Amino acid sequence: MSGLVWAAGLGLVGAGEPAAAEPAAAEPAAADANRQELRTLAEEAGRELEGAPALEVVRWAVERFGDRFCVTSSMADAVLVHLVSRVAPGVDVVFLDTGLHFPETLRVRDQVSRTMPVNVRSIRPRLTVGQQDGEYGPRLFHRSPDDCCQLRKVESLERALVGYDAWATGLRRDDSPSRANTPVVTFDTRRGKVKVNPIAAWTQADVETYISQWDVPVNELFGRAYSSVGCWPCTRRTRAGEDARAGRWAMFEKAECGLHG
Repeated sequence: MSGLVWAAGLGLVGAGEPAAAEPAAAEPAAADANRQELRTLAEEAGRELEGAPALEVVRWAVERFGDRFCVTSSMADAVLVHLVSRVAPGVDVVFLDTGLHFPETLRVRDQVSRTMPVNVRSIRPRLTVGQQDGEYGPRLFHRSPDDCCQLRKVESLERALVGYDAWATGLRRDDSPSRANTPVVTFDTRRGKVKVNPIAAWTQADVETYISQWDVPVNELFGRAYSSVGCWPCTRRTRAGEDARAGRWAMFEKAECGLHG
């Protein structure tokens, strides 16, 4: 596991006798066992919870993982955050503050922090936008958006998820064709964690109903012809008849930022 520091104990060893390997091997063996346990758990839950109400999926995650479970949110809206907060007040909410968000997105984050019983964690990249420009050249998002997303989103998420065994996302099957088979619970092989998608089966109509019923904060840009909101350099308004994510990285063969594969 990256970032893990191994330490070997000192002891007396007889001449010609190899040092015992058990202490050094114990930690990776335990990590492998935990990883396999989480994988099995996710696979079983994915089957058993398919078709279950979103709140039931959330309750399962909260009961199983406790404070080792968090929510991630892009703050396009606060539907998932609100949903989880009904089951787990005080839950950690991870927001990746790329330094390139629209002001409207940051307003949703701040409103969530002020009005909901959650702990918003704004995770910033290791480099500021200016430092990234100095190291990789200006406007990396226009030259190599994959690299920019890796630096400003993916690496930040890796750090943010340390200490959690499971994380919830707002992925929905009707977001795009690439998300059509999103399970309600799955195993994130790359990160070795359980990935929970409580509203995977919701439609846009379901989302709008929930927003109306609970008066959930929504990004103002949705009222200005944006159908999906990311960083401002890589997001444009969508036209009638376009896919909901057509406004993301419109000049590139790219549909995902890398957080979800």
